[in-house]
Amino acid sequence: MNINLSFNSISASATELLAVFAVDASDPKVRGGQPAIRLLASDAALQSAAEAVLRGGEFKAEPCETLLLHSPGGLAAVRLLVVGLGKAGKLTPHEVRKGVGTAVRFAKPRGLKEVALVTPEADGLDPRLTIRAMAEGAVLGDFDSDTYRSDRKDRSVEKVDVLAPGSPDREAAGAALREGVIVAESQNFARTLVNEPGNRLTPTVLGQRAAEMCREFGLECEVDSADKMRELKMGAFLSVTQGSEEPPALIVMRYSPSGATDGPVLGLVGKGITFDTGGISIKPADSMEKMKYDMAGGACMIAAMRAIAQLQPRVRVIGIVCAAENMPSGKAQKPGDVQIAMPAGPDQPGKSIEIINTDAEGRLVLADGITYAKQLGATHLMDAATLTGAIGIALGLINAGGFSNDEDAWARFATGLKTSGERFWRMPVEDDYRELIKSQIADIKNSGGRYGGAVTAAMFLKEFAGETPWIHLDIAGVSWSDEAKPWLASGPTGAGLRSIVEWIRSYGN
Repeated sequence: MNINLSFNSISASATELLAVFAVDASDPKVRGGQPAIRLLASDAALQSAAEAVLRGGEFKAEPCETLLLHSPGGLAAVRLLVVGLGKAGKLTPHEVRKGVGTAVRFAKPRGLKEVALVTPEADGLDPRLTIRAMAEGAVLGDFDSDTYRSDRKDRSVEKVDVLAPGSPDREAAGAALREGVIVAESQNFARTLVNEPGNRLTPTVLGQRAAEMCREFGLECEVDSADKMRELKMGAFLSVTQGSEEPPALIVMRYSPSGATDGPVLGLVGKGITFDTGGISIKPADSMEKMKYDMAGGACMIAAMRAIAQLQPRVRVIGIVCAAENMPSGKAQKPGDVQIAMPAGPDQPGKSIEIINTDAEGRLVLADGITYAKQLGATHLMDAATLTGAIGIALGLINAGGFSNDEDAWARFATGLKTSGERFWRMPVEDDYRELIKSQIADIKNSGGRYGGAVTAAMFLKEFAGETPWIHLDIAGVSWSDEAKPWLASGPTGAGLRSIVEWIRSYGN
């Protein structure tokens, strides 16, 4: 997709589809009142073209509602699409992002290859964040997951013009557009990885894809397998891999900008289980095919490194992805086994872990990944994983779960959510929950039972983060969408990527 910023006249834009946004500006204090539809554009010809149909009352400007007009009078565009953004008082750049995605996905099945988007004019909308959100919405809306269909039709939108004739700062607008494209293309890169079947994206192939990305964008990358893991005494990680014929991959990526020799070193750790059967504690057959997405946290971390290599924040970052398959076999670990995690230092023993459930494998690979990130010099940690089904039970499929042992680290993350538009709900990591993962035979056990499953999984990881500022993102409930949304295709979502990038940038501005 080719995205351009244009400061030319809206009415003179000769495009296949011109999209403009509208809100319901009715007074929320008046109960039962009729919607007052307001077009978010001051262009007189555009207002005139849409006026009659908006007065008719059939269009309510509800979020992602669309209204198509052919041959709109006074405009050079062939078609005019009005996209609703909901109540005027609730308008944010994220609603604009969804509205733009809706316009792009409206164009795709109709074979329209070019779309022009009118930058919404509204009090309270940050112009820079709005233009960035528009770029993101367009790129994300163009993604589809039908990769291997023999009848796949390429219906991509080839050209998008973002029309901003009233922009007061054209240089800032251009920079915002470039940021949005970089972030959204990286999110789509994560979605592409997550979409790959387990037979085509093994741990080895995931390592190759990460290395190719690093070469393209100038990052350092090292991919090792079981020999390196044995050298590092990564007993928790290795225990997950032993049931599979596929070798594991330990992926380490480094971003080291010039002039950032002092200050924090951010460690990103991603769960990269390329297929998860549950191991000996095998999952039910129903929907197991989706377990190819159990590497979504690792995909997010690889994609985050891709984004920051281009955005170039002044902070050092180490990205680690622990990639493996979790398979049942005669060599697989069993419930009741005891594994020894990677030692925190040369003179320290690794924590002993009683395996209660082999399907609680993500926390095992992350435990060694977190320890390794600290040994490589990370002073601040973030991990991302499709870690527990329990987070979906707790929060539904709307919010993802966030956990942290550090107020400053979490405050930075929470502030970034205003830009990313993603929804995370902070969950507790109080000491009382640690009682649930105490083991009689070992230091800790890898499952705390039925209650508070997402919290006890986080408490397990907290054992390895120690006193290092740390954030854990449990994205299991939001990384895959069975239902297509007006602005986003069904399948992998790339959830978490935008928020991770904003957190990194908060340390490098």
